[in-house]
Amino acid sequence: MKTLLALICVLAATTASAEPRLRFDGALPWRGSNDWFGGWSGIEVQESGTRAIIIGDRGHLLSVDMQRQSGALRGLTITRSTDIGAGLPKKSTDAEGLAIGADGTAYVSFEHRHRVSQMDIVQGTLGQQWPLPFPVEDNAGVEALAIDPDGTLYAVAEAPPKGAAHFPLYALDGFAWRLTAKIPQRGPFRPVGADFDDQGRYWLLERAATPLGFRSRIRMFTLAPARESVLLTTPPSRFDNLEGISLWRDPAGHLRLTMISDDNFLRIQRTQLVEYTVEE
Repeated sequence: MKTLLALICVLAATTASAEPRLRFDGALPWRGSNDWFGGWSGIEVQESGTRAIIIGDRGHLLSVDMQRQSGALRGLTITRSTDIGAGLPKKSTDAEGLAIGADGTAYVSFEHRHRVSQMDIVQGTLGQQWPLPFPVEDNAGVEALAIDPDGTLYAVAEAPPKGAAHFPLYALDGFAWRLTAKIPQRGPFRPVGADFDDQGRYWLLERAATPLGFRSRIRMFTLAPARESVLLTTPPSRFDNLEGISLWRDPAGHLRLTMISDDNFLRIQRTQLVEYTVEE
C-alpha cells in the first residue's frame, strides 16, 4: 500500500484512459424536517449497501437504513442521530471527513479548529485527537479521509500549500503524521472526499465551484499498472455539492460507489445521494 501511494508522486505526466468505467445508477434527493438536517459531508456505506453512517457540518452523526429496489436506492430512514459537538464551541463542530476501518475504528476531521479525531460511532463520542501537521486555510482543511485495507488512515487537505501544484497526502503513523505522497493538482478541482476499495485502489472525489454550479471529478490511483485514471468529470450543476464518497460491494459482488452532497443549509441547494456501479 505504501508503494501505491508513493507512486502518486510520479504520475504527474502518466495519466491513463478512464478504466474501469462508471455506470450511473441514480441520484436520490433527501430531505429532513429537523433544523439540524443538512450540511452532510462524509459517508460510509456498510452491510452491502443497506446501512450508512453520515457526518455533517454541524456535528451531527447519523445512522441510516438504506431502502433499495433491485439494487437502486429508493429511500433512507434515520435510525439514530447523535450530536458529537454537544458542549463544544460552534467553530469546533464543523465535521467534514469520515473514515471507518474494517475493524470499526472511526475517524472524523474538522475544519476551522483543524484536527482529526478518533470517534466512537455507537456512542457518538470523540477520543484521541491529532492536530494537522501543516498550515491550512480557515475553510480549506482536511475533508478527504480514507483508511486503506491495512488499517492506515490517510488525509489530504482541500487546498494545496501556497505556491504548490500538488496536494500533500499524509498518513497517520502511530501518533504522528507522515508525508507519503504529493497528489498532482489538475485544473480547478480540489479534494473533498476519498476512500479505498477492497483492492487497495485510492479513489479521490474532487470539487470545483463555477458561476453555473458545482462540478465533480473522481480520480483513481492504482499500482498495477501504475496509473492515475480520471473516471468521472461532470459539467456544472449535474449534481449538487458532492463532498462524501464511499466504495462498497453489493450482494452480487459488484463494486459500487455512493456520494453525498453538502447543501450548506441553503434553500437553493439540495442534499443528494448519487450512486454509480464500477464496471471492470
